[in-house]
Amino acid sequence: MSVALVWVMSPKTEVCAGFGVVDLLGCRSLVSSRSAARGRSSNYDARAKRSSMQNWSTRCYNVERKKRDPFPVVSSMIATPVGEMAISSEQKVYDVVLKQAALVSRQLRSGGDLDVKPDIALPGTLGLLSEAYDRCGEVCAEYAKTFYLGTMLMTPERRRAIWAIYVWCRRTDELVDGPNASHITPTALDRWESRLEDLFQGRPFDMLDAALSDTVAKFPIDIQPFKDMIEGMRMDLKKSRYKNFDELYLYCYYVAGTVGLMSVPVMGIAPESKATTESVYNAALALGIANQLTNILRDVGEDASRGRVYLPQDELVQAGLSDEDIFVGRVTEKWRNFMKKQIKRARMFFDEAEKGVTELSSASRWPVWASLLLYRQILDEIEANDYNNFTKRAYVSKAKKILALPFAYGKSLVSPSKSAAGLAKA
Repeated sequence: MSVALVWVMSPKTEVCAGFGVVDLLGCRSLVSSRSAARGRSSNYDARAKRSSMQNWSTRCYNVERKKRDPFPVVSSMIATPVGEMAISSEQKVYDVVLKQAALVSRQLRSGGDLDVKPDIALPGTLGLLSEAYDRCGEVCAEYAKTFYLGTMLMTPERRRAIWAIYVWCRRTDELVDGPNASHITPTALDRWESRLEDLFQGRPFDMLDAALSDTVAKFPIDIQPFKDMIEGMRMDLKKSRYKNFDELYLYCYYVAGTVGLMSVPVMGIAPESKATTESVYNAALALGIANQLTNILRDVGEDASRGRVYLPQDELVQAGLSDEDIFVGRVTEKWRNFMKKQIKRARMFFDEAEKGVTELSSASRWPVWASLLLYRQILDEIEANDYNNFTKRAYVSKAKKILALPFAYGKSLVSPSKSAAGLAKA
């Protein structure tokens, strides 16, 4: 799911090989449909499943709202057709942000830092946990190479936790975007959510679940963003149009913004930061939204081939465009003007996100900066393709990625500003 990045990693960036999820939910096995090119992941899947049955089936372990930084592109209130005022998607998401920030703030007040809890030393479990985390690291290394490299700068505990979150997000995304997506039903997603609840209670189903179960036992991570991501998968099953940006914003939060909320407790906030916890979470959310908007703009042609249009319908109408124009796939002046506005909005979210990266712990900044800068460049590539996102896929070349890494590293060395506008504590 990207965000080749975790703090901001978007689940929709690319489709990964399966992790033995569909078969465990009562649907056809993913492994049986893998191509030879995905043999490595299939073997990995089989090993994980065998380990699950042999080792994990009988084991388990227990595991203020201040000044607001509003996004400039979404209103807080919207009018219903009958004239009533309803809470916008932004406000709904902001309520979740407040809850997550409060959770971490309580941890900081009680312990002074987001120190991880020690491993729970049940007989025979530590070796299995180590293997589970190693498996997660393999997946991250294969599908998010740049981000994986950045995680090597983190402490071992944080690095392993980020890998575990990454793998769970990819497995979740695989349910609706993988090669067996046609076999997934709402009931299957309900079962996946039930598994999520179990692992948060210290009852992992398999070794990959065990890695995340251990992670949420050590860090102040709340289950809500995980549940919200599953809700985003439900939306993909039943919804292929978004009438306005308010609807699209909620979808972007579900499938990508949630990852930021999951990851902030692991990434950590720099001890010297003067920013509010809430503002850091807002920046993490903004980065997830920015990444998902970028995915949508990059994949217009690919989504259209599946009958999906992830663009605000009202804004298409305002631009003199329709779904038919997208299905035809012709770049016109109307399309260019429309795309310029969409790209501008995505960049506004990237700008919002940049305010919070510096506030993260020093060891976590580099992978986030690298992912942010590289993902932002996809928008430049769309422009370079003359806004043809119907038949041309915008991507950042390997050379540009290599050049971006030292620049990202340089930015990661900048310490939190004690007078950062919009982020300073009241």
